[in-house]
Amino acid sequence: MYRKVKEVLEIIWKSLRGFFKNKGRTFLTLLGIAVGVSAVIITMGISSLGKQALGEEIDSLGMGGLAISLNDNDAPLTVDELNEIEEISSVKSAMPLVFETSTVYFHNQSLPVCLFGIDRNAESAISLKLLYGRFFNIGDIASCARVCMVDSKFAVSHYGTDNIIGKKITVNSGGNTDKYEIIGIIKTGSGLVQNVMGSVIPDFVYVPYSTMQKNMSSSNFTQIVIKSGDDENYEALSEEVVRKIERSNNYENAYNVNNLAKQKDSLDGIIDIFSLVLSAIGAVSLIVAGMNIMNVMLVSVKERTREIGIKKAIGAKSSMIATEFLAESAVISLCGGLLGIILGNTVMYSGGAIFGLTITPQLDIILLMLIFSAVIGAVFGIYPSLKAAKLKPVDALRYY
Repeated sequence: MYRKVKEVLEIIWKSLRGFFKNKGRTFLTLLGIAVGVSAVIITMGISSLGKQALGEEIDSLGMGGLAISLNDNDAPLTVDELNEIEEISSVKSAMPLVFETSTVYFHNQSLPVCLFGIDRNAESAISLKLLYGRFFNIGDIASCARVCMVDSKFAVSHYGTDNIIGKKITVNSGGNTDKYEIIGIIKTGSGLVQNVMGSVIPDFVYVPYSTMQKNMSSSNFTQIVIKSGDDENYEALSEEVVRKIERSNNYENAYNVNNLAKQKDSLDGIIDIFSLVLSAIGAVSLIVAGMNIMNVMLVSVKERTREIGIKKAIGAKSSMIATEFLAESAVISLCGGLLGIILGNTVMYSGGAIFGLTITPQLDIILLMLIFSAVIGAVFGIYPSLKAAKLKPVDALRYY
């Protein structure tokens, strides 16, 4: 056993000596492997972060469950339907939502916004996070109060601070232009959309849904957002909800149920497909790097032909020569894989710091890349190692 371990260590040492014999060539070979490995790690990391951020953004907009809307504008979607939906045992929360694109005025300037009419339970229904102030209360809803909550990005961009409680802005809702007092500052989701597309995505302004209904002279909601305690049972819940409110109102096919949780899964699937395609491109670059390793090892066999002849002349077996070159190829590839893992994770952590995202090391991907790198080196080192092993001592010694 000791003898075998000693032989293995000796082979590794010899492969490392060959590794450092031509530093420039070896480094370029390492770099080829490193680029392929880092590309795969970055791609898989972006995929994971994308799904994480997408989930947070979707949840923050109330898109983690079901959204009930009207197919027939003559059908009702009012407080009565909301109460009926809340009576269903599997419904965790239900919130009315009124929506319109609007304009707000402040500092003698106008700004397009997305205006959302929400209820007092928006914190749980659409995962709003309060930074300053308060949410709407029963009194705000009952009195159709002209109060609002704004996104923290809106506050910072236009007032230079995220705490602008008590400020007033003029809001155009349903053709009515009135002053609204800011009572709350909120931050939604992971902030990825705001960080990356802040200049494209409009600001969000939230007002009591009853205020918007009064301005629009309508008792209907745009949607009712539903969350269930059982995330796997949304299909059955959607059927139950529609059946109950249609039976209550004597309507057929009047309501549309959008399973937003299912759409979230579909978006995750699209991200996975893109990730797979990009990872395949990275894998191709690894194969190209493997071919480069084979070329380098063939050059190394040619340069060390006389050395191989001397070793064989003093009793070295062909299997020993082949193992030595194969180990050298695997070590080069493995070191390239380690370099690629370091580069890839450095890029991932740097990107996460820039966009304010939490990076979790993907140990399974790292281990897979290490194994794959070693296998690439071993596979593409087979031919050079066999060529070295087949050299005859007499021919090898006559090389120079």
